[in-house]
Amino acid sequence: MTTRRIEITVGIFVALGLAALFMLAIQVSNLGEYRGGDGYEVHAYFNNIGGLKVRAPVTMAGVRVGRVSAITYDAERYQARVSFTISARYDQLPTDTQASIYTAGLLGEQYIALEPGGEDEVLRDGDAILFTQSALVLEELIGRVLVNLTGN
Repeated sequence: MTTRRIEITVGIFVALGLAALFMLAIQVSNLGEYRGGDGYEVHAYFNNIGGLKVRAPVTMAGVRVGRVSAITYDAERYQARVSFTISARYDQLPTDTQASIYTAGLLGEQYIALEPGGEDEVLRDGDAILFTQSALVLEELIGRVLVNLTGN
């Protein structure tokens, strides 16, 4: 009888551990916060997107305002085209808004940060952000430092 009780207790403990691991995986992958279709889509072109992924956050002043919805390569411009959906609550972004790719956290998750400009016109569904700053590539930075150190 006590053996059966111990087996049931261990089974419940293992089930709770697996549920906790599942919840941790959902939190790390940001799947729990993904909701599509409740905003407008804009796109921006970058020379290098680094490790940016679909569903990466789009922030403004540190507040999440949207998510990356698609990443493609534009063969005519030779650049990466990043489409992202911005929540309908933030429909007053000026047309001269700047988009930059930054890295956050210890795991190096990349996200897009928006800085609003001063134009009176606002971005609409399908518009492009013209002012972008690509991801910082560590190898390029190290190469520049080494070149400066050697004096070439």
